[in-house]
Amino acid sequence: MLTIPFIKDHRDTVLKGLEVKNFKNPELIDQIIELDNKRRALQVKTNELQAQMNKLSKEIGQLFKSGEKEKANQVKEQTTGIKQELETMEQDLQRANERMNELLVQVPNVPHPSVPGGNSEADNKEIRSGGSIPSLHEGAQPHWELGKKYKLIDFDLGVKITGGGFPVYRGKGAKLQRALIAYFLDQNTDAGYEEILPPLMVNEESGFGTGQLPDKEGQMYHVTGDNLYLIPTAEVPVTNIYRDVILDAGELPIKNTAFTPCFRREAGSYGKDVRGLNRVHQFDKVEIVQIQHPSNSYNALEEMVSHVEQLVISLGLPYRIVQLCGGDLSFTSALTYDFEVYAAAQDKWLEVSSVSNFEAYQSNRLKMRFREPGEKKTQLTHTLNGSALALPRILAAILENNQTPDGIKIPEVLHPYMGAGNEMIT
Repeated sequence: MLTIPFIKDHRDTVLKGLEVKNFKNPELIDQIIELDNKRRALQVKTNELQAQMNKLSKEIGQLFKSGEKEKANQVKEQTTGIKQELETMEQDLQRANERMNELLVQVPNVPHPSVPGGNSEADNKEIRSGGSIPSLHEGAQPHWELGKKYKLIDFDLGVKITGGGFPVYRGKGAKLQRALIAYFLDQNTDAGYEEILPPLMVNEESGFGTGQLPDKEGQMYHVTGDNLYLIPTAEVPVTNIYRDVILDAGELPIKNTAFTPCFRREAGSYGKDVRGLNRVHQFDKVEIVQIQHPSNSYNALEEMVSHVEQLVISLGLPYRIVQLCGGDLSFTSALTYDFEVYAAAQDKWLEVSSVSNFEAYQSNRLKMRFREPGEKKTQLTHTLNGSALALPRILAAILENNQTPDGIKIPEVLHPYMGAGNEMIT
């Protein structure tokens, strides 16, 4: 959530940024500024009335103490009208504050100046790429057919148990999934991230803090009886660890990593783009989160992008990194890089990671602050996160790209996690 001082001090910059993000209601900015001026005027008047009340109350006490009861009662009568006016002013101020919150949550984060304009993923900007696209043998199959052939993934069984978008991994498919999770976590902890095992459900306050609520309420599974939400990403519970916390500047940066299943209702159900593991309702993901000093958050973003890039390179997957345009940027993000890997049997690129800097947008909602040494005033931290990595499409690309007439080769970095004799799936 943008702060009111930021909006007022940088009105033109905010409007220009929201235009890049294709925001449809720019009039909200001037409404916020006008409402804040009204709130301030109400607050000044309320303070004046309260000071007048305090002065009269003190005078009444002194009059009673000196025995001037009749005069004290006369002054007391004067306070009746002031009390009523003060009560009305306080109600008006409360309504203005509530309206301000309603307006602020409708305004997305302002994109970084480097974010290109555009309407969709077609307008995203490729930053760099790496790896070689493999030439597959005749008769090569997409991962959903390989999963069936080698008894790695059972999509029909998932439909039976739950419904579409809930695959069942079995045998070496389950082992490969577990190997990827362990490998990603080990790489992340070696890079200085503390491992967290968070809850898989969060309350409304947590969903609001990281921006999923109210913006993405329809995309989250809601446990109505307890008013809890299944997490769409580990970013939500991990970042909320620091909600309502004041950190010392010396504690920054904070770096966490977490493996969790993730749950998303928005997954489609039809067409080639959602076949197999391309888009599912439940999937495993390893996340990295950083709480950063504002002066270092963009250095940290580049560090996170480099870290994810090394993970993809180590798996031998052809990849490209794209910077999202304004129209493809999320509601809360200031700058996002997407990683895509190439799935050869499908002849298509699959997104496997988003690495984002939210600047102070989440922190303002979370009331996550820090204090410099010797300072009383606090500042908002910056928050960042990224997938390192999301497993379904990584697994799909590994299966498709590494298939041979004799079986599927397992990337060398995963051999220690798969165990002897499991270097190839046959």
